[in-house]
Amino acid sequence: MKVVESRDGTQIAFEKTGAGPALIVVGGALSERSGSAELSQLLGEDLTVYSYDRRGRGDSTDTRPYSVSREIEDIDALTDMAGGSAYVYGKSSGACLALRATSVLGKKVTKLALYEPPFSEAPGAVEEWTAFRAKLDALLAADRRADAIALFMRFVGAPEEVVAKIKASPAWPGMLAMAPTLAYDNAVIGDDRSVPVGIAAKVSAPTLVMDGSASLGPMPFMRPTADKLAKVIPDARRQVVEGQAHDVNPKVLAPLLLKFFN
Repeated sequence: MKVVESRDGTQIAFEKTGAGPALIVVGGALSERSGSAELSQLLGEDLTVYSYDRRGRGDSTDTRPYSVSREIEDIDALTDMAGGSAYVYGKSSGACLALRATSVLGKKVTKLALYEPPFSEAPGAVEEWTAFRAKLDALLAADRRADAIALFMRFVGAPEEVVAKIKASPAWPGMLAMAPTLAYDNAVIGDDRSVPVGIAAKVSAPTLVMDGSASLGPMPFMRPTADKLAKVIPDARRQVVEGQAHDVNPKVLAPLLLKFFN
């Protein structure tokens, strides 16, 4: 593990794997850098992979008040550490952050890959999102972390038996520690959860926009979201990853990323 200091003094913990052009991996909600370990190893023969703990998670510190711009500064600090430019890959809400960062950092991000950023313009999405954020914020304000995580998991479609299984797993204490960062992910996704057309239009880097064919059932909004982003981003290509859902298999994903980044 190594540490880089972000602009506001936050210590961002990261690990560096492999050799070749630099790639920064941006994780989604309730994820730590260890969650990308398999993907990093698979990519490491051709790329230098920087997997990191987003602020408030794992071994990284945090600085209040939170803002999305500070998370972008974290990616900027990692990019500087990597030599001044890097490829960026983001999954889920991490893809939303990667998109926003690329629109700000310009030529520092030389290529961008996104897997299922959970923007949604489905009927009723705004109302559902607004209600979810209000409930989550209230639970976090009361430090009811377990309830906040359970609310999030139900919102994304996890069955009750899955929620119970996770609560009984060794990962649960770490998730409780990261619970306040759920509000960070919500801020990254946006006030109304709509596709940020203006931000996407500013992305100059070649971009790969992906969704999984198996997400059509549980998360049908992922397909139109990916389609719209691919149309709005100036230099974008579109790929449906066959047989994969939101938790994409690293062994399936890695060859696609290597082909794109190389």
